Amino acid sequence: MKIVIGSDHAGYRLKASVVEYVESLGHEVIDVGSHDDTPVDFPDIAKQMAEKVTSGEATRGLMVCGTGVGASIAANKIRGIRAAVCHDIHSAHQCVEHDDVNVMCIGAQIVGPWLANDLIKAYLEAEFSTSEEFRRRVEKLHAMENEG
Repeated sequence: MKIVIGSDHAGYRLKASVVEYVESLGHEVIDVGSHDDTPVDFPDIAKQMAEKVTSGEATRGLMVCGTGVGASIAANKIRGIRAAVCHDIHSAHQCVEHDDVNVMCIGAQIVGPWLANDLIKAYLEAEFSTSEEFRRRVEKLHAMENEG
């Protein structure tokens, strides 16, 4: 898969290990920044990351900020994005399996590199369920998004 990865300054250091890990799994990475620890506004990076997913240039996105919360809020403002903050393994795979999440956000001030790797592996290996109940619910999310 092609994975787009972004971070703000708070997530910059963890993002470096995230990029390395995603590449070690055999995925191609698009890095939209931040490229150093100079303060940057997370909505700007989240928008760049999300647009790579919605355009089809990337299959899924990863965003790293201080808590993951701001990045998730910003990414979810982009039509076609379903972003979730994940700090546990169950959420990291179930968000894809049940909710067809296409952006996972993690907090560099919450998790370290080892847990981040476990979260990423669970997220990237997960597939959206073929179960009618989950597909129906995601279609309702699409409808809500299109209603404005």
